[in-house]
Amino acid sequence: MQHELRVLKPEEYFIEDEPYYAPVGDEIAVFEAAYRHGLPILLKGPTGCGKTRFMEHMAWRLKRPLITVSCHDDLTSSDLVGRFLVRGGETVWVDGPLARAVRAGGICYLDEVVEARKDTTVVIHPLADDRRVLPMEKVGELLEAPSEFCLAISYNPGYQSVLKDLKQSTRQRFVALEFDYPGAVLEQTIVEKESGIDAARARQLVKFAHMTRNLKGQGLDEGASTRLLVHAAKLIVGGVDPVVSCRSAIAQALTDDPDMLSAIYELSASLF
Repeated sequence: MQHELRVLKPEEYFIEDEPYYAPVGDEIAVFEAAYRHGLPILLKGPTGCGKTRFMEHMAWRLKRPLITVSCHDDLTSSDLVGRFLVRGGETVWVDGPLARAVRAGGICYLDEVVEARKDTTVVIHPLADDRRVLPMEKVGELLEAPSEFCLAISYNPGYQSVLKDLKQSTRQRFVALEFDYPGAVLEQTIVEKESGIDAARARQLVKFAHMTRNLKGQGLDEGASTRLLVHAAKLIVGGVDPVVSCRSAIAQALTDDPDMLSAIYELSASLF
């Protein structure tokens, strides 16, 4: 008997099973306190350190739908708020993900918000202060956020520049949580839990990651993230040679520079 596939709207998407997340500090307590007081959250940290998993975990803890928007430089305010579309010969208004999250009392997570145009991010300002409203100018509506609604944004300070940085008028509306890669022992536990790899191999992968992170600023923009370690671990568990796994899941993901690739290959070969 075939099961009928049910397609959920984003505002109906509740995370049923607890996403694994290992706290590294008091980030859960701070997030919950901010949520109770209707304060928006800013997550800062390098790529692949657990920011998105943290948001999934908090949505599960708070029993709220999570609507995630991956920001990019073509993202417009209409993409967030909504627009008029022609359907069946009629012009209808269609809410964007931000408006849907407000109406549903969900959590709207704008991932890598600095990638969006500055004139786009300004639209979140009224939601991120005491007003907690979303102006919908095209329909002449002022959408008030219920107490259950939460706005969260994230960005990677390591990539910020004059052109891609958060304006102070945006930054100072948020409670900030700083993320980084976990300590070696905790990171090993995470890699084991997420991939099923044995402790010895997980320990080697974490050591390899620290070696690549020491190359940051010396030819690499970023070292191996916890996410990449999990990818490599899954390949190893799947029967792929550890050196090949590190090459495919980590080295090639970090750089295209031939000299840096050779250096990273040598590091992995020295461990596995």
